[in-house]
Amino acid sequence: MTLTSRGILTYLLLVFTLSLGPYLLVIHAQHLSVGFGLVVGVLMWMPATAACLTCRILGIDIASLGWNWRPVRFEVLAYVLPILYALPVYIACWMLVPHSYAFPAFASQLGTAFGFPGSPLTATFLLGLPVFATFGIVRSIASALGEEIGWRGFLLPRLTGRFGWRIGCLISGCIWAVWHYPLLLFADYNSGTPKAFALTCFTLMVIADAYILGWLRLRSKSLWPCAMLHATHNLFIQGIFDRSTVQSGRALYITTEFGFGMVITTAITAFILWRNSKPEQDSTLSEAALSAEDSERLNPQAGAGARDR
Repeated sequence: MTLTSRGILTYLLLVFTLSLGPYLLVIHAQHLSVGFGLVVGVLMWMPATAACLTCRILGIDIASLGWNWRPVRFEVLAYVLPILYALPVYIACWMLVPHSYAFPAFASQLGTAFGFPGSPLTATFLLGLPVFATFGIVRSIASALGEEIGWRGFLLPRLTGRFGWRIGCLISGCIWAVWHYPLLLFADYNSGTPKAFALTCFTLMVIADAYILGWLRLRSKSLWPCAMLHATHNLFIQGIFDRSTVQSGRALYITTEFGFGMVITTAITAFILWRNSKPEQDSTLSEAALSAEDSERLNPQAGAGARDR
């Protein structure tokens, strides 16, 4: 078995084993806010923990996880993409589903939270939304980074190096979706629609999102755009758009991460990105490079000699 295959299997074993404790706590409480939300925060860092442990166990250079920031344009693109694929879904819902628009109620909550209950719209546009869009992202990325170090930093490049980008993104998306299933099936991480519907829509959306994140990872050769997109996705969809929409009736079947609207728009976004610009395979994790990595680990002196030449 190659080092790449051992890395993939070791990582998957570790990530699901390490996630078991947080899973059980959330399932026992049956809500994501258990431990003031800290348990979910711990869970989101289990992929990163598993990636670092796998690197340690197998002697893999942790630099291969993709820590470089540049070029910054990918972080900027990652910031705006969730707005571009999510906002049309919510606008369509607000237009098509009567009484689904709840932004005034959300603004009222923000106005009160910032100490201006008498001027909710002013407080929302001058304080609430700017804080969400800046400092809120910092807090969101602190959680999203824990997942992305594992899923896109470690796992995805090895899957694409072994299977190619099409199959690699598909496999990573399926695994990523399944990792969320305990929260969806046994806790309150769902919109309230029938579980079969929510599970299907969520899975398809996550797979489509995995192709978007895969494009960012392989094009930028960095995990940071992935962490940025993950953070803005969570913040804008869960923190703003969902709260601006009535969470009942037909709106639930269209919006949220469990509605069919997001399936359509994320799939379209992924198609546009990959059709217009297929990323080059990350040279540090190509099949040839992975084979060389195997050989060097088994024969370090030969690897050192090759580098000297």
